[in-house]
Amino acid sequence: MSLGRILVVDSDAKHTRLVHRVLAAYDYETLIANSGVQALEMAAVEQPDLIILEIELAGGMDGFNLTRKIRDFSDTPIIILSAKKDEADLLRGFEVGADDYIVKPFAAKELIARTQAVLKRVRKKASAATGKEIVCGDLRINLLRRIATRNGQEIYLTSTEFRLLRELALHQNQVMLHEQLLDKVWGPKYRDEIDYLRSYIHFLRKKLEPDSANSNIIASIPGVGYMLIEPDSRAQKNDGK
Repeated sequence: MSLGRILVVDSDAKHTRLVHRVLAAYDYETLIANSGVQALEMAAVEQPDLIILEIELAGGMDGFNLTRKIRDFSDTPIIILSAKKDEADLLRGFEVGADDYIVKPFAAKELIARTQAVLKRVRKKASAATGKEIVCGDLRINLLRRIATRNGQEIYLTSTEFRLLRELALHQNQVMLHEQLLDKVWGPKYRDEIDYLRSYIHFLRKKLEPDSANSNIIASIPGVGYMLIEPDSRAQKNDGK
């Protein structure tokens, strides 16, 4: 039984065969596209569970533009798999809508681990969006009552703090750019108010954890954004997995 359908986009046939073999070994069904134009059509028609794409593509459309075009009509998770490793490329990948970015060359186990993590996150988000509660370890966020509890104790949050926590929780283990959080929580006019966001993250950490200076639940990615970390994911990182 397939664990999911994954569209692999790369103009290099050798690379697509490699990714296909790795995914197939873990029971994922793969679809192959060799150009951005072909991938765009397949993303719309086939509706895969995940898209893995290279930045450098044949046919006049690179991976950044492809990701941006897919985001015009689909929330399908996207992992960029590329030899480009500059921070500017990574940031641009997240800005156009990618969910993760893996630098070539990569280990097969890394690709599978990141694939599983993205799919798990997206499925949990979908479940939370249609449910009443988001769970992150001992932190529970009731979407209908608009309250948060930790270890059974209610945490007093302002309306803005709750919206910020909700947005982070809906994207657990995913880096949320400063601009994304500001846009989602405060609106597009606040996209450049990073100090404003930093202050609210500080308030939120103080309420969620006694030792807010050493926050384990909200991670800061300097110059990029913030991420709400699920406890089991944190344990895997500490184990070096």
